[in-house]
Amino acid sequence: MSPKTLIVDDSLTVRMDLDEAFRHAGLATVLAADAAEMRRVLEREPDVALVILDVVLPDADGIDLLRELRERPQSPHILLLSTEAEVADRIRGLETGADDYVGKPYDAGYVIARARSLLGDTAGPARSTILVVDDSVTFREELKRSLEAADYVVATATSGEEGLKLAAGLRPAAILVDSVMPGIDGATLIRRVRLDAALRGTPCVLLTASEGHGAELRALDAGADAFVRKEDAEVILARLQAVLRSTSADRAQAASLLDPKRILAVDDSNTYLNELSSVLRAEGYEVVAARSGSAALEMLAAQSVDCILLDLVMPDMDGIETCRRIKASPLFRDVPLIMLTAREDRAAMIEGLSTGADDFIAKSNEFEVLTARVRAQLRRKQFEDEHRSIREQLLRSELEATEARAARELAEARARMVEALEAKNLELSSAYQELKQTQSRLVQSAKLASLGELVAGVAHEINNPLAFAISHLQTARTSLAALPKEAPALGDSKHWTKARDRMDEMAGGLDRIRELVLKLRTFSRLDEGERKEVSVQECLDSVLTILGHRLRHRIHVDVQLVAPTMLDCYPSLLNQAIMNLIANAADAIAEEREDGKLTIRGGAEGGSYVLSIADNGCGIPEALRERVFDPFFTTKDIGKGTGLGLSITYSIIKKHGGTLDLLPAPGGGTFAEVRLPLEGPPPEVSSAP
Repeated sequence: MSPKTLIVDDSLTVRMDLDEAFRHAGLATVLAADAAEMRRVLEREPDVALVILDVVLPDADGIDLLRELRERPQSPHILLLSTEAEVADRIRGLETGADDYVGKPYDAGYVIARARSLLGDTAGPARSTILVVDDSVTFREELKRSLEAADYVVATATSGEEGLKLAAGLRPAAILVDSVMPGIDGATLIRRVRLDAALRGTPCVLLTASEGHGAELRALDAGADAFVRKEDAEVILARLQAVLRSTSADRAQAASLLDPKRILAVDDSNTYLNELSSVLRAEGYEVVAARSGSAALEMLAAQSVDCILLDLVMPDMDGIETCRRIKASPLFRDVPLIMLTAREDRAAMIEGLSTGADDFIAKSNEFEVLTARVRAQLRRKQFEDEHRSIREQLLRSELEATEARAARELAEARARMVEALEAKNLELSSAYQELKQTQSRLVQSAKLASLGELVAGVAHEINNPLAFAISHLQTARTSLAALPKEAPALGDSKHWTKARDRMDEMAGGLDRIRELVLKLRTFSRLDEGERKEVSVQECLDSVLTILGHRLRHRIHVDVQLVAPTMLDCYPSLLNQAIMNLIANAADAIAEEREDGKLTIRGGAEGGSYVLSIADNGCGIPEALRERVFDPFFTTKDIGKGTGLGLSITYSIIKKHGGTLDLLPAPGGGTFAEVRLPLEGPPPEVSSAP
């Protein structure tokens, strides 16, 4: 029996519409029109697994009810369903504890798909489910009864469009589809299934009332596994069982193009945004509308999306800067992003694509091209995910093969060792220990070899465009250097001097990137992934050397450490965390200040090692202190920071089991305190430089 879903909405139309859709999908429902009725239902049926909750009810606020549901001993999954005026409403619901949020007007198929995702395996055994797609009520119900009598779970759809959506959510064991239907016919549905990476292995049986000789040929040509005339349910059942026996049970688990997709549409024009949202919802997408770049970033931090449509020109943060921040995050850089513009601007298009946009399209009241581009980007993302999955499987297979070879070699080595021990009367325990050490080295070597190949490949991919950029910059610098410093035809010489200076700065930046590539190549040959004892003093010395260009001549650094200065940690991660904190402190001290100061202290305190970094910079306002660790949040000007540094630092410290606090420093500035756990009692305190 499928778990029950409680639908709470004061609209009778919504309740009846969802109830009918859920019953067609084989899911049990109970209904409530207000908060009071919801409480009565939950008292009567405490096994409700999912609540679909309207935010606006006549006798209660949906967010208050959400908190109430979360306080129950066995809290169900909660999907909020409401008309949203602002992105902030959606974020408020998600942050309060909702598992998902769907805006009105909704697509019933999308709501069912999201419900199945939340219910997970409890929604029914997908491999025993048969999907019947037929527009004839009489035949559909008759076939359903026959299949249920044969112990199959049956889901039904009345059209090809509905059938495709159900197939994506159910992943049925087989699909029985009528050949002649309005809209998407049976042959077209099977072709669409065969083109989908997640569904292409699903057995499909085409049903027809036609007696024509070419009907079976057309069915098989479309990709059907079998062709049956709609004469006898027993014949259909027998053919279905034969198809299931001959079809491999190994089914693809990739994401389907027909799965519910959520689109984030960002535009400051309410008229265009509403029209665009209406068109996309008609295509079956869930649309989240944001009216600014900053609202879009807040939305992404709260809920994932499958595609982003981003206006180029907006008042608070334009599309270029918003795109740059999105693509700077590892969490969102792979999400397809399409830039929209109301003007023909070749330079803007080039800049947008260079910043990371996946496509660039002019706005129009004709949305066919836009929806086609969205489908193309989603299809591209699916193919990339599928290929990535294949590559990961190949890497795992290679690693397993390497480990198997190592095991065979060890077995042979063990046999030889035993023979040698018997001949020479060596200690058995000594031989066994040597074998264990050999095994550990071989397996570790195999793993490091695979990881080294991966990192070396990444460094190679970065190095090619980097070499191209360095080459062209050097050519430009050489050409500019050849020009006379005083050339009347070239205008004011000050501008040429500034151009040379900027090229020098660009060259310095590219050199730093090249140093990073060299470090990646070095990493591919070293084992930096294990915890080990690291000197805090050496770590600080390395960081201060790297950041010397930011500190020299304007910031005095005072470092005092007391023993112990050795920590058990991940060296590269700890190095990055300390570098982020010191770089942030340096950036907080204005360039024009001549009395800038960083004070760094470290030592044992109780069971922790405490490292503090204090600056006399601008400090953090009290109102913003709670947000400094949020992704994308930054107090720096646009183009000067992504807002990811402190978020990454916080994650690194948490990974080590420690804590990170930012507090006002005495006399102004910021005081950052890192606490990392010590193993065993701290040794005697001694001074260090």
